[in-house]
Amino acid sequence: MTLGGVTLQPLVPVWALALLVLPLLGLAVWQAVVAGRPGPDGAPRPGAPRGAWLRRAGAVVLLGIIGLAPSVASTDRDTSVANVDMFFVVDRTGSMAAEDYGPDGGQERLDGVRADITSLTESIPGARYSIISFDSQASRQLPLTTDARAITSWADTFHREITRYSQGSLTDRPLDELRSALQGSAEQHPANVRLVFFLTDGEQTAEGDPRSFAELAPLVDGGAVLGYGTAEGGRMKEYDPDVDPEDAEYIIDWSQPSDDGEPVEALSVLDEESLTTLADQLGVPYVHRQEPSETASLVAGVDPQQVAADGRRDVTAYRPVVWPFALALVALLGLEAWFWSRSASRSLVRPTTPRRSATGGATPDAGAREPGGQRGGDRSPSGAPAQDRVVRR
Repeated sequence: MTLGGVTLQPLVPVWALALLVLPLLGLAVWQAVVAGRPGPDGAPRPGAPRGAWLRRAGAVVLLGIIGLAPSVASTDRDTSVANVDMFFVVDRTGSMAAEDYGPDGGQERLDGVRADITSLTESIPGARYSIISFDSQASRQLPLTTDARAITSWADTFHREITRYSQGSLTDRPLDELRSALQGSAEQHPANVRLVFFLTDGEQTAEGDPRSFAELAPLVDGGAVLGYGTAEGGRMKEYDPDVDPEDAEYIIDWSQPSDDGEPVEALSVLDEESLTTLADQLGVPYVHRQEPSETASLVAGVDPQQVAADGRRDVTAYRPVVWPFALALVALLGLEAWFWSRSASRSLVRPTTPRRSATGGATPDAGAREPGGQRGGDRSPSGAPAQDRVVRR
């Protein structure tokens, strides 16, 4: 309810507020009306004076106004939340530990993944983020959340799969999880923009042909397939959580003939053909990531102003303006307490009124003492003390 630019935001249901306020207000007004009228005998009616009931009626009115909570509405654009859902699909297979990333080509590909996840999260602050990782199995590591710190913490601490459990890699392993996540986002927030960033080297080492992601293209509004590695390839160490990474040995490719009796270290090679196909299926560009660099260009097509153009980020807040009424109510209650305390103190101090005889004169109390220390009630009619009288027969 809006009155003259002021919106009422009742603290309790209006019917409950009326049930409390109206009877009290009616009682106070009625008592104020009858307080000034004389009684049947012409004397003023007993009870509180009219001014006291008017104060109480004012207090009830102020209480009702506070309960209605008059507020001033203000509409602001919420810049803390963007209507964007970002999905990071992260390859955690052993090949992502290949050491062919960075300016010197000696860093693991996973270092690039960590840097890019953090940078992309910072590029669109206030979005909702989710992480789906895959190795031999796919799993949703984090559901959609606005907690960017949870995303960056995961990126800083995640590890690739344990080498002895590896079953090769296929890029379609996260297909089912990604489909479920995108469909859930479309159902719950159909107006949101959905971005998918697929971070992998595209290597296919397991048997079978990967399934197509083309069915997901209608649910994807943007993003990119980010490829890591080089055509020359890089060697990778084994991963065992119980072994210090510095002491880990490089993976051996036992399918290759030995080199002068020495086993050949396995190389992981970037598969750009596979990555380009995956990007075409999702309807997003493919970007080769060779070293840490800016990622703002990857989300340049997402205009936060355009996302907010339909008003979805316009937030209306109501600021209650009840403090003047609360201050007046406190003043009335303080005044009422002061008058009540005065009345109570007067009723406790009552003056003693002497009794009067039938002739109108004051009669001393029967227990009062006369001069000489004798009580008036202990004398005979002749004036002699009662104990000195002699009874004659």
